[in-house]
Amino acid sequence: MTAPTHRAAPSTGDGAASSLSGLRTLIRLVLRRDRIRLPAWIAGHGLLVVYIGAALPQLAPQEEDLGNLTVMLAQPVGRMFTGPAFGLDAPTYERFFAAGYMPYLFLLSALMNIFLITRHTRGEEQSGRAELIRANVTGRHTALTAALAVALLANAVVAPVVAVLAVAVGYAVPGSLLAGLATSLTGMVFAGVAAVTSQLSEFSRAASGMAGAVLGVAFLLRALGDMVAVGGSALSWVSPLGWAAQTAPYVHDRWAPLVLSAALALAAVALAFELQRRRDFSASFVATRPGRAHAHPWLGTPTGLAARLQCGGLLGWGTAILLLGIIDGAFTQAMIDAGDGMPDELSAIFGTEALVQGYTAFLGSFVIIFAAAYAVYAMQTLRAEEGSGRADAVLATPVSRVVWSASHVLVIAVGILLLATVTGLGTGLATALVTGDGDLLGEVLLAHLAVAPAALCVLGLCTALFGWLPRLMAALGWVAVAVLGVVELFAALLDLPDWLRSLSPLHHLAAVPVEEFALTPFLVVTAVAVAAVVIGLLGLRRRQLNVT
Repeated sequence: MTAPTHRAAPSTGDGAASSLSGLRTLIRLVLRRDRIRLPAWIAGHGLLVVYIGAALPQLAPQEEDLGNLTVMLAQPVGRMFTGPAFGLDAPTYERFFAAGYMPYLFLLSALMNIFLITRHTRGEEQSGRAELIRANVTGRHTALTAALAVALLANAVVAPVVAVLAVAVGYAVPGSLLAGLATSLTGMVFAGVAAVTSQLSEFSRAASGMAGAVLGVAFLLRALGDMVAVGGSALSWVSPLGWAAQTAPYVHDRWAPLVLSAALALAAVALAFELQRRRDFSASFVATRPGRAHAHPWLGTPTGLAARLQCGGLLGWGTAILLLGIIDGAFTQAMIDAGDGMPDELSAIFGTEALVQGYTAFLGSFVIIFAAAYAVYAMQTLRAEEGSGRADAVLATPVSRVVWSASHVLVIAVGILLLATVTGLGTGLATALVTGDGDLLGEVLLAHLAVAPAALCVLGLCTALFGWLPRLMAALGWVAVAVLGVVELFAALLDLPDWLRSLSPLHHLAAVPVEEFALTPFLVVTAVAVAAVVIGLLGLRRRQLNVT
């Protein structure tokens, strides 16, 4: 067994020069491999700015009308969900953007950097590709340096993209520059965090999970700190997400908090290099725990193995979605308080003039969008098992391809239903507590379960793609999730055409309790999901395995 930590042998050669040999070539390789991913992430930042800049004037044709919307953001629950609510006593479009939507730019940037670093460091070691590269003329720190250099380059592009597009929609130049820089520096902070966690674990998913946990804690600390008072509290300054929010673009335009972000990013990067210097290649600082001497008999079945492999992802996604649902449920009373003065355009998002019922239906659809995202994530486990060769070991036993893949699909489908049920209960309980209306518990739960087939449809699509076009499964799966989100959140606001709305399975399901539950479309959408799964299983029987 490999020890959890090893001190590396003393390096020879020309010091820093030899430890970074081949850096330029490896940077080009990273850029070549991420030639689609990175532009997509960066474009996502820009699209968020452009969309909000275009949507706010439709929600509130006059800036004075924003006062009706700021009630939601200025209350404690609203500040928990968005930020410290600077400048909402005299709201403008740019201040509303900074208060309500900039925190999601920070989260988007953090996720981009976490996935980038872990994929090109620990992920490469885990797959064995890094060993082949190290056998060439490359230095000990070349891979980590190349990944961080590409992260720095990506964040250097994000900053002007956010700033220029914010100026283009009419926002002030100083605040826009500050927003862009805060977004990029927050990304570099979590690039450093991911570089550290990549030294701690032997597995890329675990490294990403630990970095994601740090991001979750940072969000929680910022949220709790901002709930205390408008403008935040001392607890807000404990979180790097809080530092970015405390810059207060378009209100105070503070540049000083970004010094903390830059310092933490540099410290995390330095720690990552020191940890890498102290460990052997492919080793880690967190020991892999040995399994039980005797496995449960169920683990010897395809379904049991699939459940074991999918357990971690379900717990991680389930916890995050449940917390999101509880926060949304606790937001109900703020929606009611703002309801009398809410613009018609925002009410259209909830689909009814009865605000509580419309918001309840919205909560169910909103959670199912994230459940569909979980389905895409979970299906990638099959690609990982196939690509790593572990699926070959399973298929060498009396287990057919159909049984192997169907076991994973079944476990993921059960996970989707569990997510809908548990989150519906948690969200309904939060809604009932803040409103004092116990009947809402059942309504919110039914609202979640009534649209669960939409997530099953995305699972079916991924299964069909895995069977016939495995290389496109992840990309088209995320496109399907994006279609769900765009149609559900923005169809009424942007007056999207009917053909586009019909692409979303959510569009065909009853929005309970606004609409009465309809069994026929529920069964039809479920049948479509099952048919897609069957098509995928048939394709898997015919195609060659280990297609990259």
